[in-house]
Amino acid sequence: MRGPGRWWRRQSKPEKVETYTRWSFYSFAVVEFVTIGIMAVPVGAWPGAVLLLTVAVHVGVCFVTVSRALDWTRGRRPQPVRLLWTLAAVTSAVGLSAIGIADGGPDRESVDAAAGGTFGAVIVIGTGVIALGVRGRRRVFAIPGAFAAGSFVVAVTWGAPVGESLFASTMVLFGGVLLAFTAVVSVWLLNIVYELDEARETRARLAVAEERLRFGRDLHDVMGRNLAVIALKSELAVQLAQRDRPEAVAQMVEVQRLAQESQREVREVVRGYREADLASELAGAQGVLTAAGIDCTVSGATAAGLPVAVQSALGWVVREAATNVLRHGDARRCAVRLRMSEGRVVLSVENDGATEAAGGPSGSSGSSGSGLAGLRERLAEIDGTLEAGPAGKGLFRLTAEIPLPSVPARSESVAVVRTVSEVTP
Repeated sequence: MRGPGRWWRRQSKPEKVETYTRWSFYSFAVVEFVTIGIMAVPVGAWPGAVLLLTVAVHVGVCFVTVSRALDWTRGRRPQPVRLLWTLAAVTSAVGLSAIGIADGGPDRESVDAAAGGTFGAVIVIGTGVIALGVRGRRRVFAIPGAFAAGSFVVAVTWGAPVGESLFASTMVLFGGVLLAFTAVVSVWLLNIVYELDEARETRARLAVAEERLRFGRDLHDVMGRNLAVIALKSELAVQLAQRDRPEAVAQMVEVQRLAQESQREVREVVRGYREADLASELAGAQGVLTAAGIDCTVSGATAAGLPVAVQSALGWVVREAATNVLRHGDARRCAVRLRMSEGRVVLSVENDGATEAAGGPSGSSGSSGSGLAGLRERLAEIDGTLEAGPAGKGLFRLTAEIPLPSVPARSESVAVVRTVSEVTP
């Protein structure tokens, strides 16, 4: 049981919906075979065997058609036109065989019932399966109409009363339209699920692109002015040195100071420390996760009053955790909680996505300054710790703790900041 269960959990939501749709139509064919098999038992040796054999062929063609038609709707293969015509021909042949058995077989009521049930089930299920491989509502609903008209003509030709023939063809039309409508709706829902998933991925990429633009703006703001000043002072120092002026040394000292300052500011931009504010990072994480269709809740103590270094470190934890949930997980809910107790501030981020994907080993880039390794290095600079791992079935929790030696121990505040509900999965 662990193998199939693991395979199912690995499937994306659209893939799960596609699997459900595919096996739903497979089940129609299976039900057809089982039902007719039960009715064929009391019929007799050769009539029952013929019914089961023809229905088995029809079920096999239905299985192949369902697979090829759904692959076509997803653009994985061309439209199976020949297979659809083959299924239509097999459906008609099985239906005619059932009528022939009823007319030429043993004169028993069970034979007539089995043949009639076979005729109706094969026509209705064949209509629904064929509808999977056809586009356009007129064409889809023309299929049950054609089979119903053919049923009426065949019934009248074989000598059935007009009233009974009309009733039988009406039932075929009703069942065929119902199953054709089911096929159309199933394909429509499947396409919508895939389109929503693609839209979610697009929003995630846009969120990442927006973060890159923010990084570019910050880097430009940091380096633009400093580089311009460094260029001017370097040129001035060259001119002063050519004139043997002692002021050239002072200018180069200033260039050195600006270069060191620029280096420090670039590191802060890369690490995300520049103008970091925990409250802003919490709000930003909520916005990004909500845009990706994840219900994000932030609760606990307020960030006001925390030291700047602590806010910067926790702000980066929030940013990295939200990014990992967004890019690597399949979460529907994410809970962020901030609490202060016994001279320590504790930030926990918990989501219901896959444990390996929501910030585990795959969420770490492996480079310094990013991923879980980078977070641990940053927190270690202020004696903080970071723990990340599974927290129950389907849950992943990331917990950061930082000591607050200058803040007296106090009990946990449980003021809820705000809750953002799901907007867009």
